[in-house]
Amino acid sequence: MTTHRLVATSAMGLESIVADEVKALGFETKTENGKIYFEGDELAIARANMWLRVADRVKIIAGDFKATTFDQLFEQTKAIPWEKYLSVDAAFPVQGKSVKSTLFSVPDCQAIVKKAIVERLKLAHKRIGFLDESGPTFKIEVSILKDVVKLSIDTSGVGLHKRGYRLEQGEAPLKETLAAALVYISKWNPNRPFVDPVCGSGTIPIEAAMIGQNLAPGYNRGFLSEDWPWMSKKIWDEVRIEAEDLAKYDQPLDITGSDIDPRMVDIAKKNAIEAGFSDLIQWKQRPLRDFTTTSLDGVMIGNPPYGERIGDIDVIGDMIDDLGRIMDAHPSWSVYMLSSMEDFETLYGRRATKKRKLFNGFIQTEYYQYWGRKSPRD
Repeated sequence: MTTHRLVATSAMGLESIVADEVKALGFETKTENGKIYFEGDELAIARANMWLRVADRVKIIAGDFKATTFDQLFEQTKAIPWEKYLSVDAAFPVQGKSVKSTLFSVPDCQAIVKKAIVERLKLAHKRIGFLDESGPTFKIEVSILKDVVKLSIDTSGVGLHKRGYRLEQGEAPLKETLAAALVYISKWNPNRPFVDPVCGSGTIPIEAAMIGQNLAPGYNRGFLSEDWPWMSKKIWDEVRIEAEDLAKYDQPLDITGSDIDPRMVDIAKKNAIEAGFSDLIQWKQRPLRDFTTTSLDGVMIGNPPYGERIGDIDVIGDMIDDLGRIMDAHPSWSVYMLSSMEDFETLYGRRATKKRKLFNGFIQTEYYQYWGRKSPRD
């Protein structure tokens, strides 16, 4: 097998979590903004796609170089041994972006990269005329930052947040990758009760259940690189067998999701069934102010509404105020809330133990963390 230069991409603020995930797979990492670099073979590509919960995609770095003219872009792209990756009949759409670079016209850069790859493949495969592109797809990206060009090949296809279980969603769904990150940050473990009191379509409880039973997030979906000739079926079979062997289906879990909207609770139930958790997660239709528990040392994680419609702010403020009062009565519980409300701590009634800036899509939020006091044991 061949060693490839790989990169796992992530949302801003989640790089350290993705780096930890990549290290847990056995690789050394180097991190830049939104990118975690590592090296690995074909098995590494398959395992990274199967197991990374918080990464957006896994890509191969085909080449990088400096270019300030279209001639330089063409010649240096053509110098890359694309025949190592792309078969003669490969379909290879090219997407691009350019930031603070001399070559600022993205359509022109895409066209030149495409032409250079065509010329390289025709030369390597001794072809004259057009390439029919009727074979497997290789999505190429040309990214130019401050005149440094990076050419990559997407191995994932559909983003890794698409686990395959979300049949329906609400108006402002939380990406599965961010939901998993929220659970990781809380350091919840399956021996503790878990509650999401504003669960919406159920993404956070479902991701917690997947983490709790060590279910590979990519187990029930496919990946673009599965169709590539040099990514053998044997590799993917091996990775899926590993995922099956490492799953802890018998791990008991105490996970509850609740929401004031009965329609969302129904959607959450359907999504949980699709994920394989038909009886494992409890779902309740109730307003947050009615939350009650007799359990100790629990973890509550939620993503309350952000108040983007007129009139919502006061309702959300009351909700956060209710939450602060209720959880004062449960000091052993840890509470983690993702919110764009700048006065969240004032509304909650006390300062957070810790805060972490995260982006939910393009919305800047804070992840407010209130650590519970461990309850005394008999």
